[in-house]
Amino acid sequence: MANRSPSPIPIWPQTPRRRRGIWNYPRPHRTGLRAWIPSWRVVVGTGLTLLSLGVGVFTAGWIGWAVPKERAEIGSETTTVYYADNKVMGKFAAIDRTIRPLDELPPYIGQAVIASEDQAFEDHMGVDPLGIVRAAISNATGGGRQGASTLTQQYVENTYFQPGQSSYADKFREIILALKVDQEKSKDEILEGYVNSIYLGRGAYGFEAAAKAYFNKPAAELTVSETAMLVGIIPSPSYWDPRFGEESKAVAQEKWGRVLRNMADMGYITQEERKSATFPEPIEYKPASRAGQVGYLLEEVRKELADPEGANISEEELMTKGYEIHTTINSKFQKAAVKAANTIPYKGDGAASKRLGVSIVSIDPKNGAIRALYGGKNYEEVQFNAATDGKAQGGSTFKPFTLIGALEDGHELNEYYNGNSPMQIPGWTVRNKETGVEEEVKLTNFGTQAGGESYGDIDLVDATANSVNTVYAQLNVDIGAKKSQDVAIRAGIPEDATNDTLSNVLGTSDVHPVDLAGAYATFAAQGTRHETHILTSVKQGEDTVWEFSGKNTKKDIIDPVVMAKATYAMQQVVNEGSGVPAKELLGPDGKQRPVAGKTGSTNDNKSAWFAGYIPQLATVVGLYQSAEDGVAQASITPFGQWAGGSLTGGTWPVAAWTQYMQEVTKGMEVEEFPPYVPPAPKPSPTPTPSPTPSEEQKVMVPTGLVGQQFAAAAAALSGAGVNPQLVEVPSDQPPGTVLSVEKEGQEVPRNSSIRVEVSTGPEQPEATTVPNGLIGSSEGSARGKVQGANLEPVVEYQPSDDVRQGTVIDVSPGEGSPAEAGSQVRLIVSSGPEVGLPTGEPTGGGGGGGGGGNGNDSP
Repeated sequence: MANRSPSPIPIWPQTPRRRRGIWNYPRPHRTGLRAWIPSWRVVVGTGLTLLSLGVGVFTAGWIGWAVPKERAEIGSETTTVYYADNKVMGKFAAIDRTIRPLDELPPYIGQAVIASEDQAFEDHMGVDPLGIVRAAISNATGGGRQGASTLTQQYVENTYFQPGQSSYADKFREIILALKVDQEKSKDEILEGYVNSIYLGRGAYGFEAAAKAYFNKPAAELTVSETAMLVGIIPSPSYWDPRFGEESKAVAQEKWGRVLRNMADMGYITQEERKSATFPEPIEYKPASRAGQVGYLLEEVRKELADPEGANISEEELMTKGYEIHTTINSKFQKAAVKAANTIPYKGDGAASKRLGVSIVSIDPKNGAIRALYGGKNYEEVQFNAATDGKAQGGSTFKPFTLIGALEDGHELNEYYNGNSPMQIPGWTVRNKETGVEEEVKLTNFGTQAGGESYGDIDLVDATANSVNTVYAQLNVDIGAKKSQDVAIRAGIPEDATNDTLSNVLGTSDVHPVDLAGAYATFAAQGTRHETHILTSVKQGEDTVWEFSGKNTKKDIIDPVVMAKATYAMQQVVNEGSGVPAKELLGPDGKQRPVAGKTGSTNDNKSAWFAGYIPQLATVVGLYQSAEDGVAQASITPFGQWAGGSLTGGTWPVAAWTQYMQEVTKGMEVEEFPPYVPPAPKPSPTPTPSPTPSEEQKVMVPTGLVGQQFAAAAAALSGAGVNPQLVEVPSDQPPGTVLSVEKEGQEVPRNSSIRVEVSTGPEQPEATTVPNGLIGSSEGSARGKVQGANLEPVVEYQPSDDVRQGTVIDVSPGEGSPAEAGSQVRLIVSSGPEVGLPTGEPTGGGGGGGGGGNGNDSP
């Protein structure tokens, strides 16, 4: 058989196979979108890998993390506040906490917490997976921001974690511990721990302390409505406490209503109970450790710390994180402000004197730092700060804004205006209260004669020195009221404290004293405006958490050339006008310091001011009086040597300003204002007829001035319409004491010069006594009593196992001992046991976390 050749094998073109790599996309043999879709094997493999990894990590955490011991120091880190010279001003400490078993509390406390923070608390195992997913979806899709922490997680965070631990690792550990705690503790034990540790504001940890801080009652006596308010502010008690103002109160009411609605929906209360509930009014907050002046200062520190554009430190953080806070307040200046303010006779002049709003504010023009801030006698008694919360009409202290505006528009100081009174000024109108129609009225100057004082034709320098209303009203008409408003705002007056009507030149708007001081600090800085502030830095251990940057400084907001002219005019207020007593401000060489300023008074004497400055310091002294209803303003009731007349800026305010500035400038270098040569007088226009001299233009030289200090006597003489001329005479009397007054009790022509002899003898140290009742009182209370006796408290801390932390153990010199005013009193204060806190002492942690718990924070 013949061999047959094998059939040839056909050779087909072959595509070379691609080697598989780690990245196998686009997938072979697939086209279009399918080439990029992973296969089911990849999907399943990846899912199993991630699941295995997650189970492994969870298992490792479960095995490796045991439930630790509770933190003994929860909430006990103390924040210390310092003066600019590093003396201790005061402290913030969160130690107000009392543990109460759950069965001693009303059941609706726990029910309200569950309804607001974690409605699934009784059912989940410590963590709510559905809540986590729901919150993640809401946050990722831009919905309302929600928290997913359960009550158990919040309890774990408060009890076992240090404040500020919030990394993803910490959150994972929190979940593990929450699962373990839920296994080890009953739901009631967890809820009991939560209600006793959560921070509720006002330094209160837990509901027992919060019930006393907000409603002055034990937690067992809280009503459902009061409980709902406390629970509602849990996420942010530092901002939602109704005491922080109408906006905070509105939020608190909204959250209160939400808690009640949730309680009704869950069956804890009936719908009828919910609808009949009324929002409770918390009591006035009175921190026990804020007696005397220090309370006003610490409250300003707290408010500035909470500023979102500044340090942005909440009250809870302030109470728990142990900060070291440095302020701008000079303790020497503050003491001098208290001394000057105390020259007002609070006792002996009836109830009206107790309604006086007295404010003294000093600001460093070089950086805007507040060096002294007096807003009231005792913060424990009155929490209203007359310097930062109070408002009063600015009066003639607003005239320099118009003067600066005129100088910017090309006017000069040597221009003449008609200064007679009364005067009809075109455009000067007042709204008729009965008809509501604007009617033109005649404007008058201040003065004792009918129709006010008339000056004839005078230039702007004399018009400023004598605060001539009719001249400044005409000037405001010339430049326009909006120009005056613009200058005021640029200088530092808030827009809501100004207006654009012609009367703004007379300071018809209400202004905070601290804002007026900021504007005059701009004057003292010759046109550069700095941000007014009380804080310099916040430290935590070795780290600086926040520091004042001065970034908001606005250089030459007013042209320095214009400001030099305005300063010259305001110097004449002191040299020859209504601020003459301030001439007594002398330098170390005994010569007069350069002082510029402006007195301010208003219709019906509802406010009185002296705003003055030297190159290194701007100080405003303000005085106003509340009506009996505590809301409206009333005419100031004259007191002291001014009891028979009226209180104007040229009386007590300038006297107190001078006394204060004499104290704080002792040893301070004398600096000069920028040089300025006034322009030559313009040819006098055709003289405007002035009233014929009459008996009404004579005034009587006041009596009873001998024995007073020159500043007070000079203010009384200036207020009567004469110019005091100081003549120093050696004497055994204390320096500054008036020895004689020329023509006392006689009638003299207005603006006559009156010789006043004043003693230059050595001043004897003022005697005082160390107050009783210091031992056994709190540190803050003791500080206030010592400062009230015109003494300087110096605190030393000493460990004690028997005396409670913060309580005074001893005093040196002893209670009742005589002492020189201004001398130091040593207070020995217990710092508690040497080793930590006593066993079992309740300590609360920061809290409020989680917000809505299960996403139930919507209205």
